[in-house]
Amino acid sequence: MVTLSDIPGRVLLVGAGKMGGAMLEGWIGLGLEPARIAVVDPGPPPEVAALLAAKGVALNPLNGGPPAVMLLAVKPQVAPEVLAKVAPLAGPQTLVVSVMAGRTLGFLEAAFAPGTAVVRSIPNTPAAIGRGVTVAVPNAAVTSEQMQIADALLRASGGVEWVEEEALIDVATAVSGSGPAYVFLLAEALAAAGAQAGLPADMADRLARATVAGAGELMVRSGIDPAQLRKNVTSPNGTTAAALAVLMDEEKGFGPLLTEAVLAAARRSRELAG
Repeated sequence: MVTLSDIPGRVLLVGAGKMGGAMLEGWIGLGLEPARIAVVDPGPPPEVAALLAAKGVALNPLNGGPPAVMLLAVKPQVAPEVLAKVAPLAGPQTLVVSVMAGRTLGFLEAAFAPGTAVVRSIPNTPAAIGRGVTVAVPNAAVTSEQMQIADALLRASGGVEWVEEEALIDVATAVSGSGPAYVFLLAEALAAAGAQAGLPADMADRLARATVAGAGELMVRSGIDPAQLRKNVTSPNGTTAAALAVLMDEEKGFGPLLTEAVLAAARRSRELAG
């Protein structure tokens, strides 16, 4: 397995906002030497700028050979302008890794020289605290070793799943990319329901937050199938069973509603990607 210290050359991070900054911090924390990292960003956030200064990471370098990896972490709406500036920095052996939403392999390939190895990936917001999950797809030029290098870089912010078909990125976006918003909505709705049922609003909010966070952590640590965890909480004819009878209605329950939501998000992802 390739580790960050095995990367044969520099890593050039293009964009040091929330996602890029979190990945940078993760790389350094996992042992990638700061001297082997360079950042291109006209105005990094103060906390990232402080990290760069403290660790001696080069900011907007004017020289140096082509990087081994160029990771693109800019907002998709500015991608055409930014890629026009940074694409000339890549060499024939440079691996390009994108964490931009909605920018396809075709778009990325068109910005770089023919034959450039490109990985398109979709992280989610918990990546900012190292608890995210990223879904990635390589183009035909990516070698096995480059795929392992991309995996090592992306894994600094959480788990990584690889797909062979780019079309699955749209579905992954709908599940894991947009998924944190569904969970936040669950906490929001649970708190509102608790307040409507009589709890003080601030207490209902605390209970909802702690319940969602604790249940998620239990699911991660136990490794038990979510369906089994649900059954473990549910006593026959008890309070949870009464609630689940509503939430698991075959026509208008949580399952059909969430399926509809995921399909809607996947459709929109395809539309945005053109």
